[in-house]
Amino acid sequence: LLAQPEASEGWWPESVRQLLGSRSLANSHGPDHRARRQVVGQLFSAAALRRYSPGIVGLVDELVAELRAASEPLPLVRAMRRFAFTVIATVVLGLEGDDRQALFQDFEIWTRALFSLPLAVPGSPFARALRARARLLRRLRDVLERARQQAAAGAPWAGGLDLLSGGLDEAGLPLGDDDLVEQLLLLLFAGYETTASSLNCLLAALLRHEAELSWLREELRGLAWPPAPEQAASAYDAAAAPRLAAVVQEVMRLNPPVGGFFRRTTQDLALAGVLVPAGRVVQVALAASNRYSDGTAADSDDLERFRPERHLNGGSGLTLLPFGGGERVCLGKALAELEIRLMAVGLLGRLRLRLEPDQDLRLRTIPSPSPRDGLLVRVALEERAATAPSGEA
Repeated sequence: LLAQPEASEGWWPESVRQLLGSRSLANSHGPDHRARRQVVGQLFSAAALRRYSPGIVGLVDELVAELRAASEPLPLVRAMRRFAFTVIATVVLGLEGDDRQALFQDFEIWTRALFSLPLAVPGSPFARALRARARLLRRLRDVLERARQQAAAGAPWAGGLDLLSGGLDEAGLPLGDDDLVEQLLLLLFAGYETTASSLNCLLAALLRHEAELSWLREELRGLAWPPAPEQAASAYDAAAAPRLAAVVQEVMRLNPPVGGFFRRTTQDLALAGVLVPAGRVVQVALAASNRYSDGTAADSDDLERFRPERHLNGGSGLTLLPFGGGERVCLGKALAELEIRLMAVGLLGRLRLRLEPDQDLRLRTIPSPSPRDGLLVRVALEERAATAPSGEA
């Protein structure tokens, strides 16, 4: 399917189309889609990630301090969702305090209804989401206006919005504010929902598999925290932390943050010898395909097991697309991977987390995977001396 991009186009259920908006990158096609994606993608570029990294490190430290001070069990799902949203709202968009909290509350309402029945019956999730969307767009329009006023006064742009402005100038796209705020709404979703889901699935998997968590901690203890600011974006990549990279791959294999995606055929298309007529919707179930092998992988008989080691020494032989694939791969992929690496080293290297008993650890899947009962944990300090970053005493 992905090897024949000219034969299909992006497609979403009606509820998603309406809640994202007609101008959204997710609902555009062809050259228009590629041009808009190039603009919005500036906010997730390598240069952008280098800029964001020190701020993310600071937010990890704040969360660790909060967890250390807690005396009661804490729901990690809520903490990770708040962390991921704070990164995208504060580090990327430059929001603080009340503005960020109000945006978060409306965004949660909006997110929960993305795959609901698109019936705006008073009191229904979809109707509440439409009202939340209107408030979100007003707030995002205010964000743009404040950023412009600051820039006109000679102050730096908030967060990474100057990268968005530069991308618009480079592409020569005449996008009005109504268009821009819909792209920012998609940016919030791309940079938040997949990250929060990945963090929660990572922590849930490791806390349920103590041997693998101990194996990972052996590596984490040898990594400096915090990383030097100029190295934070790449300090814990696969070369520096191969076990961490393997754990992340295995978590995303079993519970990809993008559980699947849709394409609508624009011409007759052959898939695995089956002819799909033009105008049909094809759903790709990534979570299922990641547990399937054609028998060529060396460990194809244990793909239901959580076994990170399969990804070491040249990889598993599996084709993994945890963030989707092709020209519509999730925009927030690189940011999500960076946040996961920084959170794993900054949190799991310093704190011991214990699961509370008698909780439902099964995953709810809409809008993205997360443990049903909130992943309740108690926190104890990991006995480890703080390690100075490279080049510092």
